[in-house]
Amino acid sequence: MAKNKKTKKEDDGIERVVSENRKARFDYDVLESLECGIELVGSEVKSLRCGTVSLAECYARVKKDEVFLVNCDIPEYIDANRFNHKRKRDRKLLLHRREIERFAKRALEKGLTLVPLKLYFKNGRAKLLVGLCRGKQNYDKRQALKKADVERGLRQMKMFRR
Repeated sequence: MAKNKKTKKEDDGIERVVSENRKARFDYDVLESLECGIELVGSEVKSLRCGTVSLAECYARVKKDEVFLVNCDIPEYIDANRFNHKRKRDRKLLLHRREIERFAKRALEKGLTLVPLKLYFKNGRAKLLVGLCRGKQNYDKRQALKKADVERGLRQMKMFRR
């Protein structure tokens, strides 16, 4: 057997990112994050593999001891014709009971919300990284912008000195 061939065990940790919610990290302080599965129908998976999804305005909500992804826009898959899905339907998140009790129930506290941070494929399965977040105030956002601007300036100065 050739040494340069990868075995199945080496490929286990590979992630293929479909969509990332970068705006969420600007608008919220992420206190904790958790990887969970997402219940999808076939045409939704095909649409995700094409890379068309929007996490911009979606959030997770606890309903009757289950967690659902609300307002996530996965466009219809063109070749699915009559077997297509609804674009913005609620999708169930696959979490263990103890994860729901520990993680999602904390979202019921004042000022905390469950925000999807990243949607990706891991080992051929769609996974969602959900963050337990607290909203930032405007002055926090301004401070983050100032800090990023200063760091960018320092990096540029290092580039010019070389």
